[in-house]
Amino acid sequence: MGSDLQGRPKALRATTAFYRIIQSARRDVTPDIVLIDIGPNLGAINRAALLSSDTILMPLAADLFSLRGLRNLGPALREWQRDWQEVVAPRIPEQIEAHAGDVRPLGYVTMQPIVRVDRPLVSYQRWLERIPLVYDRCVLGNDPPSAAADNEIATIRNYRSLMPLAHDARKPMFDLRPADGAMGSTLSYVQTCRSEFEELTRKIDARLAAVATE
Repeated sequence: MGSDLQGRPKALRATTAFYRIIQSARRDVTPDIVLIDIGPNLGAINRAALLSSDTILMPLAADLFSLRGLRNLGPALREWQRDWQEVVAPRIPEQIEAHAGDVRPLGYVTMQPIVRVDRPLVSYQRWLERIPLVYDRCVLGNDPPSAAADNEIATIRNYRSLMPLAHDARKPMFDLRPADGAMGSTLSYVQTCRSEFEELTRKIDARLAAVATE
């Protein structure tokens, strides 16, 4: 990456675009936090988004693809940071506003598996048990990984019955109302969803505060 960006102002401006948009928003509306939601790939857009961020939170499922994603993203992210900080950042012109490239892994959130009769929970448990060590080794770069590492922030319930309603209403699951079709037990499920997401927010906020003091 470093050799691709050196001496190329247009490429640098493209790579720092996310950061400059974020800084503009901070000056205009002073948000408490800015979230960037990106897909699971290592393309140029995601690289630019990650290199514009202070922290990264990873949602994971109990499957092979999440583990492969960790094994790919962790080393790639460390390589991007190293190239950015050592090769690119020292040569960025003063007129181009850019992030320092110090992206801190915040932890991960596990998505609860959809349990089916023909696929009991034990079949997912083997994947769940591998996540902590793979995250510690591949994302944090700890080799050997620590068996006692605790980087999971929370496990998110699978709200599959609320998702179609939320898509149709074009609003978060925890904001669904009877007018959106959330009635009876479904409305109670919405309240549970709101409570659990509020708890997740508190946990993420606590983790952000801990990272800020490190």
